[in-house]
Amino acid sequence: MNFFNELKTILKKNIRTYGMFIALFVIMFTFSLLTNGVFMSPRNISNLINSMGYIAVLAVGMTLVIVIRHIDLSVGFLAGFLGAVAAILITRTNLPLPLVIVAVLLLGGLVGLVNGILVARLNIPAFVVGLAGMMIFRGALLQVTSRTGTIIVPSRQFNAIGNGFIPDINILPGYHFVTLLVGALAIAAFVLMEIRNRNTKIRYNFEIPSLPIFVAKLLFISFLIGYVTRILAMYNGLSWTVVIVLIVVTIYHFITNRTVLGRYIYAVGGNPEAAALSGIDVNKITYFVFASMSMLAALSGILYTSRLQSATTTAGTLFELDAIAAAYVGGVSAAGGVGKVTGSIIGALVMASLTSGMNLMGVGISYQYMIRGGILVIAVIFDVMTRNRFAGGH
Repeated sequence: MNFFNELKTILKKNIRTYGMFIALFVIMFTFSLLTNGVFMSPRNISNLINSMGYIAVLAVGMTLVIVIRHIDLSVGFLAGFLGAVAAILITRTNLPLPLVIVAVLLLGGLVGLVNGILVARLNIPAFVVGLAGMMIFRGALLQVTSRTGTIIVPSRQFNAIGNGFIPDINILPGYHFVTLLVGALAIAAFVLMEIRNRNTKIRYNFEIPSLPIFVAKLLFISFLIGYVTRILAMYNGLSWTVVIVLIVVTIYHFITNRTVLGRYIYAVGGNPEAAALSGIDVNKITYFVFASMSMLAALSGILYTSRLQSATTTAGTLFELDAIAAAYVGGVSAAGGVGKVTGSIIGALVMASLTSGMNLMGVGISYQYMIRGGILVIAVIFDVMTRNRFAGGH
């Protein structure tokens, strides 16, 4: 089989995985042309990536919730409420910042555990639990911000989480050297990991792509990492928001791909009855996924509050819908059992790119909502059309 025929076959077999990358490339290329290159400017790309951080974190958690065939509508206003709790603890107590962050994350995990118990033990539909949570935390947010309407956060350390950038050592004029170094290390780690995975598959006689295809994949993804790193290095470099998102994605990618817990999550999503019969505790998996979701909602609230440098009465509005859209666009199946956390990040990037591009072009907010809704419908149609043929893997 020649190179192009093999490439065509691989793309066809893995259309769920590669479709979102193609969509992202088309969107970015189109907006770059329509805005005369402004869309791909270092400043805009940096702002775009930083602004999607709080949704990307939510999308990671939502991916696992959808994988096990549930939905959580409470996470938007839960993020807003817990962001306000963080602001109150910082402004009205003398607690150290790390302790505030840990306390808010644990509070989020506790809320999620309660949600998981309601869903798994009491068999209340997750949609209803999420809807109730949405109303409860909307009210709680209004209550804690009722005195002033907006809680200004004066802490420079806290605000740096959403607005600060990693420090540089100023070796290369015009570039953020540390960001370039991090990009180079990321490329090296990616290449070594792919070579190791390929050798493992060869050892166990698994089917693998030919060497030219494998090398082409390494070169293409290394180029993408390098290109994005260079653009960021031409502005202020990597932000702390991006670092946090990368850490979250790395942890969840490891959990879902390298641990027994990850295999159990996909088994429960694929067929809960069969998973239970094979000895998997479906309830415990549900507890973990919902607790994890709400803890990530707490982190999302911290990122958002830090970025605004304040807690507001509208914080969290429609966050859950953006997270659900990012997960579906990123390749999660509406039927459960299929989806990657890395895909949800690409989905979040697709939705953020659409918003950024339309803002640069001056598209009205009403049309923006309609277009984003249309993209979501297309993503679900794509899922339904490909599910039977490509539901074999995650």
